[in-house]
Amino acid sequence: MKRLADGEEFAAVAKRFSGCPSGKSGGDLGWFTMGQMVPEFEKVAFEEDVGKVVGPIKTQFGYHVIKVTGRD
Repeated sequence: MKRLADGEEFAAVAKRFSGCPSGKSGGDLGWFTMGQMVPEFEKVAFEEDVGKVVGPIKTQFGYHVIKVTGRD
């Protein structure tokens, strides 16, 4: 979060530090619908403002920093 607050690009930080498979693509998860992610993750993805970075969010899979990039 500090790196992002200091102006580093989300994708670059995700590529460098993420342990998830999506890290290789800069944290991009693509489009998903309700029911596809765990509830803690979905709450942020579907309730926060587009463009906002939120975290850390704890789920059963670990800790996440989420950037909401859009909604359809």
